[in-house]
Amino acid sequence: MTDLRTPDLHGRPELSGTSDLPGTPELPGAWDLPGTPSGPGAGDACSEQRLTTEPPAAPAPAPRRTPRRGPADPVKALMHQHRDLCERAVDPLEIAAGLEAHGITDRTAARFRHRHVFSLAEEMYARVPRDEDTPRAVTEDTTPRPRATWLLRALLPGVSCAATVAALHQTQGQARLLAGIAGAVAVAVSLRAALTRGPLRAKGSPGSLVWTCWLLAYAVLGDGLLGAAASGGPEALPAAGPDSPWPITTIPVLTLALACAPAAWLAHSFGARARGRLMTSRGLEEFAASVRPLLLGTVGSFLVATAALLALTALALGEPAPYPQALALGALLFLARLLAVHGFAYAPAVILTATATAQATALATLFAARLPYCAFLATPVQALIDTWGPGTVPTLTCGTAAPALLIHATRKLTRASAHAERATRW
Repeated sequence: MTDLRTPDLHGRPELSGTSDLPGTPELPGAWDLPGTPSGPGAGDACSEQRLTTEPPAAPAPAPRRTPRRGPADPVKALMHQHRDLCERAVDPLEIAAGLEAHGITDRTAARFRHRHVFSLAEEMYARVPRDEDTPRAVTEDTTPRPRATWLLRALLPGVSCAATVAALHQTQGQARLLAGIAGAVAVAVSLRAALTRGPLRAKGSPGSLVWTCWLLAYAVLGDGLLGAAASGGPEALPAAGPDSPWPITTIPVLTLALACAPAAWLAHSFGARARGRLMTSRGLEEFAASVRPLLLGTVGSFLVATAALLALTALALGEPAPYPQALALGALLFLARLLAVHGFAYAPAVILTATATAQATALATLFAARLPYCAFLATPVQALIDTWGPGTVPTLTCGTAAPALLIHATRKLTRASAHAERATRW
């Protein structure tokens, strides 16, 4: 009889893989655990099974993507960039004008999810924290005086100039000279009073004031001096009357002095109506299109008023009215002042300087032509005087400068930033 237990190499009894007894089932080894392989190479198989049955290591977590940090609120970033503008603005229109002055257009506003600058300004104004319970202090710039004050100031230059012209026509000799000096001082003081307060107030450069005085002085003395220089003079001091060797032309200056009142009124009306268009417009292009005819109408109204005053002045003095040179000079000075009032003083200063320089050059060529071998210098000016008269020089110079300044005004005064400032105290 065969022993069923056979010791293995480690001394452990092991059940034989075959049985000599018939009907005896083949059983696994008594010392083997269920699911554990037995037989030759069982140790290696168990090791391999343990290695293969170990749970796989957990996969390393994927690195988290850091979202790209962009401006989630672009309007907030824009408000931070223009913080001072938003805090001191008293209405959305000032913010819109300030944004437009910094180069932000309707196309730029589309990047901030707005159709135009005005709606962008309204959102920026609404998002600025304000204490609604505290009333806004009324400052000097927000309390205008009655209009009668600056209207009276605007009438002073015309009144003083009319008195001076009357004194010049009623006096002779030394008394006329003294009357002329006193009248010039009075006109200068009254003109300063009209231009430092009211709608014509502007912070212009001193250079533009100097050349403006030159243009006015040329309007009084220039034509007579030009005609006298062309004929070899002058042989005497300037005097009133057409028969004088050096005649004084008082009609243009008197007309422009009287025109200060309508100029002030038209400047005030233009500013008020332009600000009204700013409140109703919903885009910069729409605002510019609505202000452009308003500007042209203002300039046209001033020319009509100046022409009417020129006709009345010529009728009162019994002298011919120099319409071309007076209207050209009036349009030039009015446009220069209107631009300076709204903060654009550089271009008017350049245009006035060029105009005055051209007039001074015309006079200088006539006197320089008297030098030896320099007669050719006076040929262009002499030809103009012989063909159309001495008034041609101011007509050409001012008539060329005024349209150039008008084109510049249609570009600058149709911007929202030109009408952003509050009404000043008059």
